Amino acid sequence: MKRAILFLLLLQPIVLWAQTDTSEAVTLSKVTTLSEVVIRSDLNVVKFLQQIKEDTTFYKAFKNLRVLGFTSLNDIKMLDKKGRIDASLESRTRQNRSGGCRTMDVLEEKTTGNMYRNGSLNYYTANLYASLFFTQGRVCGENNIVQGIERSLQGKSGMEKHKEQLKMLFFNPGKRIPGIPFIGDKIDIFSPDVSRLYHFSIDAEMMQGQDCYVFRITPREDLSSSQRNEIVFDNITTWFNAKTMEIVARNYDLSFNTPAYDFDVHMEVQMTHFGEYLVPAVLRYKGNWDVAFKKRERGVFTATLFDFRK
Repeated sequence: MKRAILFLLLLQPIVLWAQTDTSEAVTLSKVTTLSEVVIRSDLNVVKFLQQIKEDTTFYKAFKNLRVLGFTSLNDIKMLDKKGRIDASLESRTRQNRSGGCRTMDVLEEKTTGNMYRNGSLNYYTANLYASLFFTQGRVCGENNIVQGIERSLQGKSGMEKHKEQLKMLFFNPGKRIPGIPFIGDKIDIFSPDVSRLYHFSIDAEMMQGQDCYVFRITPREDLSSSQRNEIVFDNITTWFNAKTMEIVARNYDLSFNTPAYDFDVHMEVQMTHFGEYLVPAVLRYKGNWDVAFKKRERGVFTATLFDFRK
């Protein structure tokens, strides 16, 4: 189960930190570097940081996938230590939404190697991909509501507990996640003890043809070797539409090494609109991770989503 927790932790993109009062935004604004373009724009930095703290658009975009139909091009490759393909899956799937329920049709599929074993996906990387973009059977009663949702581990065990830990990391890394060995406190990136290890900056850039503010979090360059060992996030870069503050794209890199496990993961997520819905359009992943006494997994995948339907 620890292996499942770790992989769930690795795969998901993230929102920046949990909603709190404005004092954290004020404190952070004093140590955030602004580009000349941002300075000239007279951006209210405290308000901007507070909006980021309270952002739900990223979470909402993925929740929207539960209430829409869409087509997905799926490309999963599992690699050996020399970068050669051990197993692969290429498919085109269509999620259908009708009567408050969703189902999925596999329109095309081609696999190589041992991607499947006894009819089930044989890799945690592939299983996590499936949990994000595939529908098993008929799933009903879902919605895309995000406001007021409180996540808790109370009453949960096994895989349900691990999924909840995943959601905490995915949407609230500013909050310590119980039950993950060695790493729980180190992902509390905006706490005073952890934020001192990072550099924060705001710039203005074009992304996907949109005027954006880009918020970057990177490790400080003057860290000692012992401080460097505390770093989990090597980079978090998020582009926000300058008018709507919706997330346009997010890239992040994270890595960590312990006696029990190690990982090195890169993720990219690009958003698009379907009517009033913000939805993920492209998700790219490249990861190398290992848990003690288990086989190392090196995976690369791309999800391309389109043809969204109500």
